[in-house]
Amino acid sequence: MIIRRSFKFCAAHIVRNCTSKRCSSSLHGHNYVVEIFVSANKLDNAGMILDFGIFKNEIADFIDGFDHGYHFWKLENKELQDFVYQNSARHIALSHNPSAENYALLFLYFIDKIIGATSFGNNEGEIKVQSVRVHETDHGYAEAFRTDLENENFMQNLNLDSIEFSKAITQEWKDEKMMQKLKDFYASSLAKKPFVYTRPTQQIQK
Repeated sequence: MIIRRSFKFCAAHIVRNCTSKRCSSSLHGHNYVVEIFVSANKLDNAGMILDFGIFKNEIADFIDGFDHGYHFWKLENKELQDFVYQNSARHIALSHNPSAENYALLFLYFIDKIIGATSFGNNEGEIKVQSVRVHETDHGYAEAFRTDLENENFMQNLNLDSIEFSKAITQEWKDEKMMQKLKDFYASSLAKKPFVYTRPTQQIQK
């Protein structure tokens, strides 16, 4: 069984090296829709795959970090990077060109990592993100699947250091140290999961 949760954000970028002249040579923006598809091998105590309320925390903050920001490839020319640093409080440096396909892979990778670093307390099953779909326009989308996480052609250079959020972004999160906690968890096999959801207090016993 699969559930779907959608998010929205607005952002600007340039997609270098693409065949469309407008996309590759001009600053432009999109109203993005991100769809996350999550599965489990059983239902929790509430009869759910995963409480939708849980999506409102680390996952929501991570995706909201992309909202109203300028996103650029770390290989972008220095002049443009300097301009962004000086004139846009909300910005993100990426290890990949900011195409819809790369956004889908990036969100798939990081949401999978967030779920893996989360301790659930309501008898949830094995929670897995199965795919992430990113709509750049109303006419098309890119979708990355769980199997893509094993494809070196897709995942090359994608790791926990692939995103650099500006301070103006992280300061607005519920936990400003969220990304560092994620990195620390995966850097140590002994680390406790940093994101914890305890058993709900109101339970009807079967």
